[in-house]
Amino acid sequence: MRATEGQALAATLAEFGVTVRARLAEIAERSPQVVQAYQERLRTRMATLLAEAGASVREEDIIREVAVFAERSDIAEEVNRLGGHLDQFARLISPQHAEPAGRTLDFLAQEMLREANTIASKSSDVEISRRIVEIKACIDRIKEQAQNAE
Repeated sequence: MRATEGQALAATLAEFGVTVRARLAEIAERSPQVVQAYQERLRTRMATLLAEAGASVREEDIIREVAVFAERSDIAEEVNRLGGHLDQFARLISPQHAEPAGRTLDFLAQEMLREANTIASKSSDVEISRRIVEIKACIDRIKEQAQNAE
């Protein structure tokens, strides 16, 4: 009975992991587009404001502002770490892992949540925020299920 329950739990956890990994891939794909969209909005806004004032802006000033935004909103490191946590998560729930994983899963879920929160705080993009909400919901479910794992 315990073995059957454990297999069902592992399958459920694996589904959550697949969902988190898919949303993370979407975030990684979207991330470069956020900087480009910011640059376009900045150019438009600056052109409008400066046209009203009869002034112009130097291209290097816009590039510098976009570079600062890109650095501040760079989530590549967090995406990579969350991906690494997902790899470890997959190893923990695999049938080859014979040791009890409940506490480790709980700790790992906390680390995953930390990375997701950092991505959310760095990103100002609505689509990325939506994906993070989905990721955090899956991580919460993982934490709930980890309570049932040995």
